[in-house]
Amino acid sequence: MDPEVLKQYGDIIDHPHYVDPARPRMTLQNRAAQFSPFAALTGYEDLIDEAARQTSDRVELDESAKEEIGRRLGVLLQMREPPEARIVRFVRDSRKEGGAYVETQAKIVSYDPQDRRIVTDGGERIPLDDVAELSADCFDSEG
Repeated sequence: MDPEVLKQYGDIIDHPHYVDPARPRMTLQNRAAQFSPFAALTGYEDLIDEAARQTSDRVELDESAKEEIGRRLGVLLQMREPPEARIVRFVRDSRKEGGAYVETQAKIVSYDPQDRRIVTDGGERIPLDDVAELSADCFDSEG
């Protein structure tokens, strides 16, 4: 052994390791946890994820596309037993600019002209101005 170490710690080097009987031994898992990384910047990871999340810009429909959606809505509302329709609409993002296009499959049961909302059989009220596409099997033969 190094003589310098013996000179400094010679009085304690041969003693057994002291164990305090009042304190139980820590488990290996708890000992390891002391050295695990911690989140110094709480919420930073969430901010990075939010910044990376993609949104879409809303596409403004031309007048002919709006008229076609209105015509198709009228046809579906006049049917005695309307088929299930595919409604693609823009939903604004609550946290950042833009949003996403969402597809809904439902039967259209009515239209509220005051609120300009389509009402589905599930009770959902979809703003007509947010509808980008309206289709059903009965329109497939039209082209």
